[in-house]
Amino acid sequence: MAVHAGLLRMSTEGDGAVVDLTEGVRSVLARSGLQVGVATVFVTGSTAAVTTMEHEPGGVADLRRLLERLVPRDEDWEHNVRNHDTNAHAHLRASIVGPSVAVSFARGQLALGTWQQVVLLDFDDRPRDRVVSVHCIGE
Repeated sequence: MAVHAGLLRMSTEGDGAVVDLTEGVRSVLARSGLQVGVATVFVTGSTAAVTTMEHEPGGVADLRRLLERLVPRDEDWEHNVRNHDTNAHAHLRASIVGPSVAVSFARGQLALGTWQQVVLLDFDDRPRDRVVSVHCIGE
């Protein structure tokens, strides 16, 4: 069993930005030389998340609309009241989606569906520099 790690660094505009990480994850996997195993993708920070989806404009718009309905930005969130802050919605959305995803791989290729990409969701209410860790574990 071997482990190979890589970092993906990016700046986002925040405010619900959805960034396709798939090629970056593929690049880390390719450098690993591993053929079969699992790749974990983890974002540092409590206002961002990682998931998979069909990364196309309609899907992105629908996801953003759904999350606004589930966790409205303009609610009187206790986090904002107690901390004189404005990004409680970002923390809550990130908690719901989660900070990581695991993607299996075989023959050195991610086992993603045809229309499935690994994406970063940045919910913060301002631009941010993000670091995503990719760990490939396998043989």
